[in-house]
Order: sequence, then structure tokens, then C-alpha cells
Amino acid sequence: MAALAYPLAAVTGIGAKATAHAMEQKTDILRTAMPAETSYLYAPDGKTILTMFYEEYRQYTKLSDMSPHIQQAIVAAEDNRFYQHHGVDPKGVARAFVANARSSGVSQGASTLTMQYVRMALRDSAKTPKEVQEATQQTSLRKVKEMRMALDIEKELTKEQIMERYLNSAYFGHRAYGIYAAAQIFFSKTPATLTPVEAATLAGLVKSPSAYDPISSDQKEATGRRNYVLDRMAQLGYLSPDAAAAARAEPIRTRVTTPANDCASIDKRYQSWGFACDYVKNWWSAQPAFGENRLERMDKLRRGGYRIVLSLDPKVQAAAEKNVGAKENTGSPFANGIVVAEPGTGRVKAMAVNRNYSLDLSENGPSSNPEASPNIKANYPNTVAPLLGGGSLPGYQAGSTFKMFPMLAALDAGMPLSTAFDSPHRYTSQVYDGWSPSNASGAMSGRQTMWSGFGKSVNTYFVWLEEQVGADRAVHMAEQLGLRWRTDVDREHASPAKAKKWGAFTLGVSDATPLEMANAYAAVAADGRYCEAIPVNSITNRDGTPATYRTASGIEREVAKPRCRQVVSADAARAATDAARCPTGDTPAKGSCGGWSTADSVRGTVGRPVAGKTGTTDSTRSAWFVGYTPELAAASFISDPDNPFNAVGDGQSQIPIQAVANTLKEALKGKPVRQFTPPSDAIVG
Repeated sequence: MAALAYPLAAVTGIGAKATAHAMEQKTDILRTAMPAETSYLYAPDGKTILTMFYEEYRQYTKLSDMSPHIQQAIVAAEDNRFYQHHGVDPKGVARAFVANARSSGVSQGASTLTMQYVRMALRDSAKTPKEVQEATQQTSLRKVKEMRMALDIEKELTKEQIMERYLNSAYFGHRAYGIYAAAQIFFSKTPATLTPVEAATLAGLVKSPSAYDPISSDQKEATGRRNYVLDRMAQLGYLSPDAAAAARAEPIRTRVTTPANDCASIDKRYQSWGFACDYVKNWWSAQPAFGENRLERMDKLRRGGYRIVLSLDPKVQAAAEKNVGAKENTGSPFANGIVVAEPGTGRVKAMAVNRNYSLDLSENGPSSNPEASPNIKANYPNTVAPLLGGGSLPGYQAGSTFKMFPMLAALDAGMPLSTAFDSPHRYTSQVYDGWSPSNASGAMSGRQTMWSGFGKSVNTYFVWLEEQVGADRAVHMAEQLGLRWRTDVDREHASPAKAKKWGAFTLGVSDATPLEMANAYAAVAADGRYCEAIPVNSITNRDGTPATYRTASGIEREVAKPRCRQVVSADAARAATDAARCPTGDTPAKGSCGGWSTADSVRGTVGRPVAGKTGTTDSTRSAWFVGYTPELAAASFISDPDNPFNAVGDGQSQIPIQAVANTLKEALKGKPVRQFTPPSDAIVG
């Protein structure tokens, strides 16, 4: 006979087969087990909920924050002797035994609220499918174990504690786990404000959420079940007969709420922040603090009850969105995006691109890639692809913005800013096996230093400079500043066996993301101190404590705190900044820019000291600008993510320059003007 047919005596009979160790182990789990809880992503104000992450929509709620009606209703519906028994109800067991014997099956249960809680706690703490099956399977041994553990639990927890845990674990249907979710989904209110009618409706759902569903059904069954609970509440003295009769006469009035889940359902007011939300997920999946692998980490996000505060600055984000036409220019195959990072912390302050963050691709046309299948949709106007970085996409060739890396490597190796070379229009390299790159213009020929070579973007000067310091050191510098090689070609060239011969590295033939480039240049702005990119201001556990991790040296640190290290000397970084003021039309503290530059309008637009670098690729397939002040670093690009051979053209190469300049101007409006620290005379030369 099924487990429900066993009398209470079975607790000592079959229960003896379970080892004392196993029982003690599971009892320990029950003492501490917490059900899965929804994680919340907040705007930077720490109050505005942007979206949630969950498998089971649940928010743990204290008993004191629940209406007494729901506590009374659940007792009436499931276990009217809850406050009299000690975990197992002998009368209920006997009644079920007789009823089931007469029906030759399971017609009546004997599970108390405590036993039901045991079952839910074992299910919620299960780590494998087998453990889930063992916690819920209909066997006599499982039932007896439940009884034994219920008796033990009642010695450890008060009735109020059991009631609180039960109401936070129970499933009410429509993905509502726990009373908070149920009150929200069915009635759009908090558990504290539930009326007797609403409480009875919800309590009635626990027995069979689908059979008594007041939303999907015609409410006949739901009303019948609700009225049964109301009658039981009256019999137990929780409601007067008149109040119960009045409640029975009321229709069930639901007010359904569909809770947001994941980045695609982010609040519409902040829909453009979906790309930053998506980066939070990708960043989270790489954090060892949340598990040993991606699967465990994402499970923690959806079940751990974290409170995550996004690092975006609303003012900076608004400026970034405006200056890439995030809302207006979504109909172009060319993606124009920008990322803004904070020097000294690595916190991401803005992520914007001229795309709608949406899973709905129905209005997207065919891909611009001629080799793509006709069924492949373009990435515009809607996409959830991580076009700005932080995901699996390789990025875009970044052109001459990469000249920063050999310059930093040279400065860090002791070469001064005044290092000069008579740069020809075309240079034949003996180090790189006769490779002969040329400059974009004959006007770039002549004697150059780091100031003028960087300001005019002289290819032949930087190929020569890279030869002097070693291409492998330039590649290593980029890696130290956060760049990662995501294509087979880039990985091969960056390998120790090939890096010394990667002469074209300085010309930006490798793919990079705007997130990487903004953060790399932010390290230069921070006097050579590189900070890992981080998309959050804080992460707190469900108990309100900061989420932490333990370093390899055993030090406990907060996950959301900046993680920084000195990559180059402060003097080398300051020297690189002095040279990087030349492309923007700014005036360096120590040297000469040579009379002209590639983005000389930037200083006038920003209206304060600013450094940066332009970058274009062959045939202007993509165009970049990375610019920074002491406070912010921004990287903007324009390219076709679907087809890198679809050239944006020279006419659009100014777009990233304007996007960065105007974003920095508007983001820093009203803030005190800060100066760059000049390099020492020793490194100037």
C-alpha cells in the first residue's frame, strides 16, 4: 500500500532502515535550507528595479510582514491541527489510513504543514536530479523519513518559524513560489495586505495549483475550493459565520502581474540599458565567487536572492545614448556604439549603441553578409548581441588606437617621448621579413617623435618604434590592459611563438571591443593603474551582507569592489597621456605635436584637457575614437557587425570622434576642470 496508508507506527518500523547519519545530515539541511530566491537588478540609485533574474519567482518574507489571514487560511486548508501536533498528526494518520484502506488507494493524505515543509526543503536543497526525485517520490520509505524529520524539526523550530518557511516555499502556480510572489502575481499586492477572500483563494491553490487556478480557468473550481477554505476558517474560529458568508458571496477578483525576468524584459523606461544588463550577466558568469563553472554561477544568479546595483551613471548614459543616436538611428546596418569607463575603478558608466535591446527580430531584414543564409536576420533594429563587448563576439578591428600599446611598452622600457625617427612614406621592415607598410598621407613623412607620431598617426614611425621595443612586448602590454584574443588568427599571432613577428599589431589588425578599449585607455588616465571592467556598484546577499570571494592568497574581498593593479609606471602613463593630447588638438605639457592632428576638434568640443586616439582600418571598414579626461574614458566605433567587409567609408569616420567628444562634454558639464599630471623631465628626454 502507498505510503499514505501507513499508520504512525511505521515511523519506528521502516524508519529504522534509514541510518542515523543520513537522518542527521538531512536534518541539518532542513535547519538551514533556504528556498531559491529572486535576484534583483537595480538602477544606480539602488531603489529602481530594472529587472529580475529567477527560475522560481520568490522573495523571502518574514511572518510579521504577512497578513494573519494567509496564516489562518493555510492552516484551514492544509492542517487544521497544526498548532496542536508535534510535526505528525496521529489523528490525521489514522483518518488517512482508514480512508485509504476503504478506497484501496490513496484518497486522503496525512501530511502536516511540517511534513510538507520537510518535503519542500529537501527539494529546494537538492543538488542533483536524483536528490529531487528522492525528496518527492511516492514511496513508503520517503513518507516515513518525512515523519521522522518533521518530529525532529519541531524540536528545533517554533511553529511560527515553520509557518514562515512553509509560506515562503509553497508553490501557488503561475511561477509563483512563496506567498510574496503569489500575492504579487495574482493580486498585485504585498502579503501584508491580503484580505480573507484573497488569502483563502491562495491557500486553496497549494493542493492543486492547476485545478484551482483562478486566472486560467472559469473560476468555478477555484471558487469552490476558496469557499471550502473560508468555511474551514469559520469552523476554526478565524472568521465569524457572517464574515465567512459575506466572503463566500464575493467573486474572485484577480489583478494579474507578470514579473519581469532577465534583460529582455527590462523596464521600458530603461530598455536601452538592456546591453548593460546583458553585460552584467556575462560578467557574472565569469566570476569564480559564484561557482566553479558558468552553469553554477548562473544558477546562483537565478536562485541566490542577490541585490545587484548597476554601475551606469544616468547622466553619462543619457549623453552616450544621445550621441550615438541610440533611439533615432536604429535602422542602419552600421552599429555606432560607445562605452564609458571610470579610471581608477574600472566601473562602466555608460553602454549605448544604435540598436534596440530586444529578442523580437521579426522586423529585422536579411543580414548584410553575402555569405549568410537568407534566413539569417540582420542585427538591426533589434538585437541582444553583445555588440559593445563583454560577451563572446570578437569585436572589430580597432586600427591605430592600438598604437597606444607599443608606445606604452616603449616608455615603460625607458625610451623617452622625444625618441625620434625619420619616418618615410613607406617603410620596409627587416625585423618583419620585408613587410612594407605605408602612411595614410605623404604629409606624415619626416622626423617624428612620440608626440607628433601619435598625433598624426604615422604608421611608419610606430612600426619602427615597435621594432625597437619588440612586438611581443606590445602584445603583452595590450594583454595586461585587458585585451583578449577571440579569433583563431589573433590567438595564433599573439602566441609566444609568433608575437615577435606580429608587426601589423601596432596598426590595429586585431579585433577588440569598445569595452576593452575604453578600459585600457582608462588605465592610462589612472597613471598606469589598470582596473578590471566591472558593471556594478554593489552586490549584496539575501541577508544584506556584501557578496565576497577569497583570493588565491586567502584574503576575503567584496566581489563588487574594484580590482586594480599597476601595469606601467605612473610616469610612463603620464608620458603616454602627454603624447595622446596631440591627436585631440590639445596642447601637451612638454613637447610639440608637429602642427596638425587627426582629431583636432575634440579639445574645443570637450572644453577641458583631453587625450585620445583615432583609428581606421583598410578601406575604412570600421572607424574608432578613444578619448579620455582624468575622470572618464570613452571608446566609440562604427562598423557593420554582420559583415566586416561592408566599409563604413571615410565620410562616417568622424562619427565616433563626435560621439566621444560630445559625450565627455555633456557628462562632465558642471564638474570642476581637472588637469593631467605632466610627465617627468627624465621620461621626456
